[in-house]
Amino acid sequence: MTNELTAAGIDPFDESVYRAVLTRRTAAPAELAADLGCSPVRAARALDRLHDHGLVGRLAGARRRYAAIEPGAAVESLIRNRTAELDRVRSAADELSRLFAAAQAGTAGEEEVEITTGREALGRWFVRLQQEAREDVMTLDRPPYALTTSNPVESTALGRGVRYRAVYAPEALEWPGVLEDIRGLVRRGEQARVMPGLRIKLAIADRRLALMPLSLDLDGVRAAVIRPSSLLDALTDYWELCWKQALPLDAPAEDPLDEEDRLVLTLLVSGLKDEAIARQLGWSVRTMRRRMSRLHELLGAVNRFQAGVVAARRGWI
Repeated sequence: MTNELTAAGIDPFDESVYRAVLTRRTAAPAELAADLGCSPVRAARALDRLHDHGLVGRLAGARRRYAAIEPGAAVESLIRNRTAELDRVRSAADELSRLFAAAQAGTAGEEEVEITTGREALGRWFVRLQQEAREDVMTLDRPPYALTTSNPVESTALGRGVRYRAVYAPEALEWPGVLEDIRGLVRRGEQARVMPGLRIKLAIADRRLALMPLSLDLDGVRAAVIRPSSLLDALTDYWELCWKQALPLDAPAEDPLDEEDRLVLTLLVSGLKDEAIARQLGWSVRTMRRRMSRLHELLGAVNRFQAGVVAARRGWI
Protein backbone atom coordinates (compact mmCIF):
# COMPACT_ATOMS: atom_id res chain seq x y z
CA MET A 1 0.00 0.00 0.00
CA THR A 2 1.35 3.42 -0.94
CA ASN A 3 2.05 6.04 1.70
CA GLU A 4 3.84 8.94 0.02
CA LEU A 5 1.01 11.34 0.98
CA THR A 6 0.83 10.28 4.63
CA ALA A 7 2.85 13.31 5.76
CA ALA A 8 0.20 15.52 4.12
CA GLY A 9 -2.55 13.87 6.16
CA ILE A 10 -3.76 11.30 3.60
CA ASP A 11 -4.45 7.74 4.79
CA PRO A 12 -2.52 5.06 2.82
CA PHE A 13 -5.75 3.38 1.68
CA ASP A 14 -7.17 6.74 0.56
CA GLU A 15 -3.97 7.31 -1.42
CA SER A 16 -4.50 3.94 -3.14
CA VAL A 17 -8.01 5.06 -4.09
CA TYR A 18 -6.65 8.38 -5.38
CA ARG A 19 -4.08 6.59 -7.54
CA ALA A 20 -6.80 4.33 -8.91
CA VAL A 21 -8.92 7.36 -9.85
CA LEU A 22 -5.89 8.95 -11.54
CA THR A 23 -5.42 5.79 -13.60
CA ARG A 24 -9.06 5.63 -14.65
CA ARG A 25 -9.50 9.43 -14.98
CA THR A 26 -13.10 9.04 -13.72
CA ALA A 27 -14.48 6.29 -11.51
CA ALA A 28 -17.45 5.17 -9.44
CA PRO A 29 -17.09 3.55 -5.97
CA ALA A 30 -18.04 0.11 -7.32
CA GLU A 31 -15.34 0.27 -10.01
CA LEU A 32 -12.68 1.24 -7.49
CA ALA A 33 -13.85 -1.51 -5.14
CA ALA A 34 -13.26 -4.05 -7.92
CA ASP A 35 -9.81 -2.59 -8.64
CA LEU A 36 -8.71 -2.58 -4.99
CA GLY A 37 -10.49 -5.66 -3.68
CA CYS A 38 -12.50 -3.78 -1.06
CA SER A 39 -16.20 -3.09 -0.45
CA PRO A 40 -17.97 -0.30 -2.37
CA VAL A 41 -18.85 1.30 0.98
CA ARG A 42 -15.17 1.54 1.97
CA ALA A 43 -14.26 2.97 -1.43
CA ALA A 44 -17.10 5.51 -1.17
CA ARG A 45 -15.94 6.66 2.28
CA ALA A 46 -12.40 7.10 0.95
CA LEU A 47 -13.73 9.16 -1.98
CA ASP A 48 -15.64 11.40 0.46
CA ARG A 49 -12.43 12.04 2.42
CA LEU A 50 -10.45 12.70 -0.77
CA HIS A 51 -13.16 15.12 -1.83
CA ASP A 52 -12.85 16.97 1.50
CA HIS A 53 -9.07 17.18 0.95
CA GLY A 54 -9.57 18.63 -2.55
CA LEU A 55 -8.00 15.66 -4.38
CA VAL A 56 -11.10 14.53 -6.28
CA GLY A 57 -14.24 16.23 -7.52
CA ARG A 58 -17.69 14.72 -7.90
CA LEU A 59 -19.12 14.80 -11.41
CA ALA A 60 -22.64 16.00 -12.15
CA GLY A 61 -25.36 13.39 -12.42
CA ALA A 62 -27.45 11.11 -10.27
CA ARG A 63 -24.79 8.38 -10.06
CA ARG A 64 -21.79 8.94 -7.82
CA ARG A 65 -18.79 9.37 -10.07
CA TYR A 66 -15.54 11.16 -9.36
CA ALA A 67 -12.63 12.66 -11.29
CA ALA A 68 -9.16 13.35 -9.93
CA ILE A 69 -8.02 16.95 -9.45
CA GLU A 70 -4.69 17.71 -11.13
CA PRO A 71 -2.13 16.35 -8.59
CA GLY A 72 0.34 19.23 -8.73
CA ALA A 73 -2.22 21.83 -7.63
CA ALA A 74 -4.15 19.51 -5.29
CA VAL A 75 -1.13 18.21 -3.37
CA GLU A 76 0.43 21.67 -3.18
CA SER A 77 -2.77 22.92 -1.53
CA LEU A 78 -2.56 20.06 0.98
CA ILE A 79 1.02 20.98 1.78
CA ARG A 80 0.10 24.64 2.30
CA ASN A 81 -2.71 23.70 4.68
CA ARG A 82 -0.48 21.39 6.71
CA THR A 83 2.29 24.02 6.78
CA ALA A 84 -0.16 26.64 8.05
CA GLU A 85 -1.24 24.30 10.87
CA LEU A 86 2.40 23.68 11.85
CA ASP A 87 3.17 27.40 11.74
CA ARG A 88 0.36 28.05 14.22
CA VAL A 89 1.80 25.42 16.55
CA ARG A 90 5.30 26.87 16.16
CA SER A 91 4.06 30.38 16.91
CA ALA A 92 2.66 29.13 20.22
CA ALA A 93 5.88 27.42 21.31
CA ASP A 94 7.15 30.36 23.39
CA GLU A 95 3.84 30.69 25.19
CA LEU A 96 3.67 26.96 25.85
CA SER A 97 7.18 27.07 27.30
CA ARG A 98 6.18 29.96 29.55
CA LEU A 99 3.10 28.06 30.73
CA PHE A 100 5.20 25.00 31.50
CA ALA A 101 7.76 27.05 33.41
CA ALA A 102 5.07 28.78 35.44
CA ALA A 103 3.44 25.46 36.31
CA GLN A 104 6.77 23.94 37.36
CA ALA A 105 7.70 26.90 39.52
CA GLY A 106 4.22 27.37 40.98
CA THR A 107 4.26 31.05 40.09
CA ALA A 108 1.58 33.09 38.41
CA GLY A 109 2.34 35.10 35.34
CA GLU A 110 1.23 38.69 35.56
CA GLU A 111 0.43 39.02 31.88
CA GLU A 112 -0.64 36.33 29.45
CA VAL A 113 -0.74 33.28 31.77
CA GLU A 114 -1.81 33.04 35.40
CA ILE A 115 -1.81 29.81 37.42
CA THR A 116 -4.58 29.22 39.95
CA THR A 117 -4.79 26.33 42.41
CA GLY A 118 -7.69 24.39 43.96
CA ARG A 119 -11.22 23.31 43.07
CA GLU A 120 -12.85 26.44 44.47
CA ALA A 121 -10.50 28.77 42.59
CA LEU A 122 -11.18 26.84 39.37
CA GLY A 123 -14.93 27.12 39.97
CA ARG A 124 -14.73 30.85 40.69
CA TRP A 125 -12.77 31.50 37.51
CA PHE A 126 -15.26 29.47 35.44
CA VAL A 127 -18.13 31.56 36.83
CA ARG A 128 -16.21 34.81 36.27
CA LEU A 129 -15.30 33.86 32.69
CA GLN A 130 -18.98 33.35 31.86
CA GLN A 131 -20.19 36.44 33.69
CA GLU A 132 -17.69 38.62 31.81
CA ALA A 133 -18.53 37.11 28.39
CA ARG A 134 -20.32 39.51 26.08
CA GLU A 135 -20.55 37.55 22.82
CA ASP A 136 -19.69 33.86 23.05
CA VAL A 137 -18.40 31.05 25.24
CA MET A 138 -16.75 27.98 23.72
CA THR A 139 -16.06 24.90 25.82
CA LEU A 140 -14.55 21.42 25.71
CA ASP A 141 -16.31 19.46 28.43
CA ARG A 142 -15.43 16.12 30.00
CA PRO A 143 -15.35 14.60 33.49
CA PRO A 144 -14.33 14.95 36.23
CA TYR A 145 -16.08 18.07 37.49
CA ALA A 146 -14.61 20.43 40.09
CA LEU A 147 -17.81 21.34 41.94
CA THR A 148 -21.03 20.27 40.20
CA THR A 149 -22.11 18.95 36.81
CA SER A 150 -24.78 21.65 36.36
CA ASN A 151 -23.99 25.19 35.22
CA PRO A 152 -26.69 27.67 36.28
CA VAL A 153 -24.55 30.62 35.12
CA GLU A 154 -24.98 29.49 31.51
CA SER A 155 -28.77 29.86 31.55
CA THR A 156 -28.41 33.46 32.72
CA ALA A 157 -25.77 34.22 30.08
CA LEU A 158 -27.90 32.65 27.34
CA GLY A 159 -30.74 34.89 28.46
CA ARG A 160 -28.67 38.01 27.88
CA GLY A 161 -27.66 36.89 24.38
CA VAL A 162 -24.31 35.16 24.89
CA ARG A 163 -23.81 32.34 22.38
CA TYR A 164 -22.66 29.01 23.86
CA ARG A 165 -21.02 26.26 21.81
CA ALA A 166 -19.95 23.15 23.71
CA VAL A 167 -18.12 20.00 22.65
CA TYR A 168 -18.73 17.11 25.06
CA ALA A 169 -16.79 13.91 25.53
CA PRO A 170 -18.99 10.76 25.48
CA GLU A 171 -17.87 10.10 29.06
CA ALA A 172 -19.70 13.26 30.16
CA LEU A 173 -22.99 11.89 28.85
CA GLU A 174 -22.67 8.85 31.12
CA TRP A 175 -22.63 10.95 34.32
CA PRO A 176 -26.01 10.98 36.11
CA GLY A 177 -28.13 13.94 35.04
CA VAL A 178 -25.61 15.46 32.61
CA LEU A 179 -27.42 14.47 29.41
CA GLU A 180 -30.70 15.88 30.67
CA ASP A 181 -28.93 19.12 31.70
CA ILE A 182 -27.43 19.40 28.20
CA ARG A 183 -30.80 18.85 26.53
CA GLY A 184 -32.29 21.59 28.69
CA LEU A 185 -29.48 23.99 27.74
CA VAL A 186 -29.92 23.13 24.05
CA ARG A 187 -33.59 24.09 24.35
CA ARG A 188 -32.44 27.48 25.73
CA GLY A 189 -30.03 28.02 22.83
CA GLU A 190 -26.77 26.16 23.48
CA GLN A 191 -25.20 24.52 20.43
CA ALA A 192 -23.93 21.13 21.60
CA ARG A 193 -21.77 18.51 19.92
CA VAL A 194 -20.06 15.32 21.05
CA MET A 195 -16.60 14.04 20.10
CA PRO A 196 -14.87 10.82 21.19
CA GLY A 197 -11.27 11.07 22.36
CA LEU A 198 -11.54 14.49 23.99
CA ARG A 199 -8.58 14.71 26.39
CA ILE A 200 -8.72 18.21 27.89
CA LYS A 201 -11.17 20.60 29.53
CA LEU A 202 -11.27 24.15 28.19
CA ALA A 203 -13.44 27.27 28.30
CA ILE A 204 -12.89 30.36 26.13
CA ALA A 205 -14.84 33.63 26.43
CA ASP A 206 -14.98 36.13 23.55
CA ARG A 207 -11.64 34.73 22.30
CA ARG A 208 -9.91 36.94 24.88
CA LEU A 209 -9.88 34.80 28.04
CA ALA A 210 -9.46 31.04 28.49
CA LEU A 211 -9.48 28.67 31.45
CA MET A 212 -7.78 25.27 31.19
CA PRO A 213 -7.10 22.76 34.00
CA LEU A 214 -3.54 21.47 33.71
CA SER A 215 -4.59 17.93 34.64
CA LEU A 216 -7.76 15.88 35.08
CA ASP A 217 -6.83 15.07 38.68
CA LEU A 218 -8.94 17.63 40.51
CA ASP A 219 -7.37 17.03 43.92
CA GLY A 220 -5.20 20.13 44.30
CA VAL A 221 -5.93 20.97 40.65
CA ARG A 222 -3.96 23.75 38.99
CA ALA A 223 -5.45 25.65 36.08
CA ALA A 224 -4.13 28.18 33.60
CA VAL A 225 -5.96 31.47 33.09
CA ILE A 226 -4.87 32.58 29.62
CA ARG A 227 -5.24 36.10 28.26
CA PRO A 228 -4.67 37.37 24.67
CA SER A 229 -1.52 35.66 23.38
CA SER A 230 -0.26 33.15 20.82
CA LEU A 231 -1.20 30.42 23.27
CA LEU A 232 -4.80 31.63 23.41
CA ASP A 233 -4.86 31.75 19.59
CA ALA A 234 -3.57 28.17 19.42
CA LEU A 235 -6.16 26.93 21.93
CA THR A 236 -8.92 28.71 19.98
CA ASP A 237 -7.75 27.03 16.76
CA TYR A 238 -7.74 23.67 18.55
CA TRP A 239 -11.30 24.25 19.76
CA GLU A 240 -12.38 25.06 16.20
CA LEU A 241 -10.86 21.78 14.95
CA CYS A 242 -12.74 19.84 17.65
CA TRP A 243 -15.98 21.64 16.76
CA LYS A 244 -15.65 20.71 13.08
CA GLN A 245 -15.03 17.04 13.89
CA ALA A 246 -17.76 16.68 16.53
CA LEU A 247 -21.30 15.40 15.94
CA PRO A 248 -24.25 17.74 16.67
CA LEU A 249 -26.48 16.87 19.62
CA ASP A 250 -29.12 19.39 18.58
CA ALA A 251 -31.58 19.12 15.69
CA PRO A 252 -31.10 19.81 11.98
CA ALA A 253 -33.75 21.98 10.36
CA GLU A 254 -35.92 19.17 8.96
CA ASP A 255 -35.62 15.41 9.13
CA PRO A 256 -37.88 12.36 9.62
CA LEU A 257 -36.43 11.55 13.06
CA ASP A 258 -37.77 12.68 16.39
CA GLU A 259 -35.45 14.11 19.03
CA GLU A 260 -34.86 10.80 20.80
CA ASP A 261 -34.10 8.90 17.56
CA ARG A 262 -31.54 11.50 16.60
CA LEU A 263 -30.00 11.43 20.06
CA VAL A 264 -29.75 7.61 19.98
CA LEU A 265 -27.89 7.74 16.65
CA THR A 266 -25.52 10.46 17.85
CA LEU A 267 -24.68 8.59 21.05
CA LEU A 268 -24.13 5.34 19.15
CA VAL A 269 -21.72 7.01 16.72
CA SER A 270 -19.96 8.66 19.68
CA GLY A 271 -19.09 5.22 21.03
CA LEU A 272 -21.49 4.76 23.96
CA LYS A 273 -22.62 1.17 24.58
CA ASP A 274 -26.26 0.06 24.44
CA GLU A 275 -26.50 -0.15 28.23
CA ALA A 276 -25.14 3.38 28.77
CA ILE A 277 -27.53 4.87 26.20
CA ALA A 278 -30.53 3.07 27.66
CA ARG A 279 -29.60 4.26 31.16
CA GLN A 280 -29.30 7.90 30.03
CA LEU A 281 -32.67 7.83 28.25
CA GLY A 282 -34.45 5.92 31.02
CA TRP A 283 -35.19 2.95 28.77
CA SER A 284 -34.63 -0.76 29.14
CA VAL A 285 -31.90 -2.21 26.92
CA ARG A 286 -34.61 -4.14 25.08
CA THR A 287 -36.50 -0.90 24.31
CA MET A 288 -33.31 0.79 23.13
CA ARG A 289 -32.46 -2.09 20.80
CA ARG A 290 -36.01 -2.16 19.45
CA ARG A 291 -35.75 1.55 18.62
CA MET A 292 -32.37 0.94 17.00
CA SER A 293 -33.82 -1.89 14.90
CA ARG A 294 -36.48 0.51 13.61
CA LEU A 295 -33.82 3.07 12.77
CA HIS A 296 -31.84 0.41 10.88
CA GLU A 297 -34.92 -0.28 8.75
CA LEU A 298 -35.53 3.44 8.15
CA LEU A 299 -31.90 4.00 7.10
CA GLY A 300 -31.42 0.73 5.22
CA ALA A 301 -28.48 -0.09 7.49
CA VAL A 302 -27.29 -3.44 8.82
CA ASN A 303 -25.25 -2.22 11.83
CA ARG A 304 -24.74 0.80 14.08
CA PHE A 305 -21.70 2.09 12.17
CA GLN A 306 -23.50 2.03 8.83
CA ALA A 307 -26.57 3.67 10.40
CA GLY A 308 -24.40 6.52 11.66
CA VAL A 309 -22.72 6.99 8.27
CA VAL A 310 -26.03 7.04 6.37
CA ALA A 311 -27.67 9.41 8.87
CA ALA A 312 -24.70 11.80 8.75
CA ARG A 313 -24.70 11.84 4.94
CA ARG A 314 -28.39 12.65 4.90
CA GLY A 315 -27.80 15.48 7.35
CA TRP A 316 -29.94 13.87 10.07
CA ILE A 317 -27.13 14.03 12.65
